[in-house]
Amino acid sequence: MIRFMTTTTALTLCLAAPVTAQETHQWGDKNANFEPAVENQTRAALETSDYTYQYQEIAGGVEHPWAVAELPGGEGLLVTERPGRLVHVTLDGTVSDPISGLPEIFNQSAGNSTQAGLLDVKLGPDFGNDRMVYFTYAKGTGDGMSVTAAGRGKLSEDYTELTNVEDIFVQTPPSPTPMHYGSRIVFDGNGHAFITTGEHFTDEERKKAQELNNTYGKIVRVNLDGSIPEDNPFVGQEGAEPSIWSYGHRNVQGAAMRGDQLFTVEHGPAGGDEINIPKPGLNYGWPVVSYGIRYDGDEIGTGRAQAEGMSEPVYYWDPVIAPGDMIFYEGDLMREWQGDSLVTGLVAAGVVRLEWDGDRVSAEERVFTDYGRVRDIEELSDGSLILATDYEDGALIHVTLGGSDS
Repeated sequence: MIRFMTTTTALTLCLAAPVTAQETHQWGDKNANFEPAVENQTRAALETSDYTYQYQEIAGGVEHPWAVAELPGGEGLLVTERPGRLVHVTLDGTVSDPISGLPEIFNQSAGNSTQAGLLDVKLGPDFGNDRMVYFTYAKGTGDGMSVTAAGRGKLSEDYTELTNVEDIFVQTPPSPTPMHYGSRIVFDGNGHAFITTGEHFTDEERKKAQELNNTYGKIVRVNLDGSIPEDNPFVGQEGAEPSIWSYGHRNVQGAAMRGDQLFTVEHGPAGGDEINIPKPGLNYGWPVVSYGIRYDGDEIGTGRAQAEGMSEPVYYWDPVIAPGDMIFYEGDLMREWQGDSLVTGLVAAGVVRLEWDGDRVSAEERVFTDYGRVRDIEELSDGSLILATDYEDGALIHVTLGGSDS
């Protein structure tokens, strides 16, 4: 059944007054008492943008939207709904029936939390010619076991069907724990895809993030067809999975390219959400070291935040923001933000904007905080933004500038 935004809602949103920038964020109490390794590794200077924003709900009633990808030529958006649906949403608010052709999606819950499902979606690097769409998802392997997987398929001209669907990555080994799947997929512009994973949360499984014979808690790098690049760091190393790019990660749910450099953002425990710049073959510490602590207050691993031979995050949060996805803003609409990263928050409502000085964060701001849990953010071709709110009755919010400050 095709879904529409109601006329009443549309009218209300179109007539809504512009919203000025939010007041500067105030830091909360830390969960852990670790000192940063370098200046501005956490709690960078707080700033407030001199912009006034206009919000419009494009579509409501989208069930736990996880990812948004803009289609070319004003043709709208592809949106994943975590329970297992890929839909086409026009910019006037029409939500299509589910696009057919996806593999079976594993959507089992763990207690009160459901993390498994259909996750990321991206248009392929040559979508204009081959119409290939890439996606990540929780894949069932039988007997309640599951893994993170990435697939691809050809999208029909009418946006109703994926054909020639195939997996290009399947995590190993299968896990009995339906938690911490990651997962984003990004392209490096040189024929490769980076895919982020999680370590499935439990004490026993998280140890696998430090081992090279599996793909738990890893950044993996594959060719677009799923084959292994010959220059991956562990190719030819006995006992190592050749798809691994970096390891020692927890639950990486955001990733973006800045030029030829990959940036990722991952969930910490109580404290210690991290931004990393994963380099080939490096170890990012989980669960040996962390800038956070266990939810019950106990120490993580060694009880330290730093260790020789393990790579430091370039930035971390305590208290956490519970990150979703991230982008680097490139548009002209909010010109002062060019080169800044925008990171969505599930605990810290809205979006975190970070200014950069090279590879170090120089300032932080909290924006769009009226929308609670924001899972994904997409920059449109005109420089405006789409926010996807993570609720059973989720919404797609279009953010533009409005008022005298624009």
